[in-house]
Amino acid sequence: MPQYRDIVFTSGEYYHVFNRGVERRPIFTNDRDYKRALATLTYYRSSSPPVRFSKFLTTPIDSKAELVKRLAASPLDVSLVSYCLMPNHFHFLVQQLSENGVPKFVSKFSNSYTKYFNTKHSRVGPLLQGNFKAVLVESEEQLLHLSRYIHINPVVSSLVKRNELSTYRWSSFNEYLTHISSGIVDPTSVMFRFPNSQKYLDFCQNHLNYAQELERIKHLTIDIDLS
Repeated sequence: MPQYRDIVFTSGEYYHVFNRGVERRPIFTNDRDYKRALATLTYYRSSSPPVRFSKFLTTPIDSKAELVKRLAASPLDVSLVSYCLMPNHFHFLVQQLSENGVPKFVSKFSNSYTKYFNTKHSRVGPLLQGNFKAVLVESEEQLLHLSRYIHINPVVSSLVKRNELSTYRWSSFNEYLTHISSGIVDPTSVMFRFPNSQKYLDFCQNHLNYAQELERIKHLTIDIDLS
C-alpha cells in the first residue's frame, strides 16, 4: 500500500494525519475493532517491532516477555500527540521522530488493521480510501487548533452529544482531562500551554458552536449543489 504524497516529512515536525474508509464505509464497527486499532497504533509506533502484531498477540506468554523487551528497546517512529477514531475515519496528530517515520508508522498501522478487519469481517480488498492525507503543522497556534479539532470531532460529526464528549472512549481527550496515562499519547506539547485541564476543556467546548455551524453550512452547500 503506497503511502507517499507531495509532502516532505521532516523529523521533529508535527503532522495531522487522517484517512477514511473506502466509499466512506465504516472501518470500526464495534468495541473490538476500536480496541484492536488502538493496540495496533501503539505497537507500530516502534521503528523495529520484533514481529508482526498479529503474531505478537498469539505468542505464548512465556515467550512474549522477550518480545516486549525488544519492543521497549526499539526507538519510536512517531510520538502520538492526540488521536480520534470515528466509525468511518481516523485522525492522528503526530510528531515524526525518525527519518520517514510518519509514512512508515501509518503504513504499518493501516496494513495491519486492514488485515485484521478483513479477516474478522470476511471481506477482501482495500479498507481505506487510498493514500492517507497529511498536513504539516506550521505553528504552535495550528498545533493547538488541530488538537481541539481532533478532540471535538465526535460532537461536530453528531456522533455524541456535548455532555458526552469528555467520556468518548475512542479519542485521547479524556487522557488530556484526567492526566491518567494510557501509554499511547504524549500531550505535553499541547497541554504545557494550559495551566490546568479545565482550561483545555474550556478551549475545546468554547469552539463547539462555531465548529458545528461550519459543519451545518458545509452540508447545506452540498445539498444546494446536488439540488
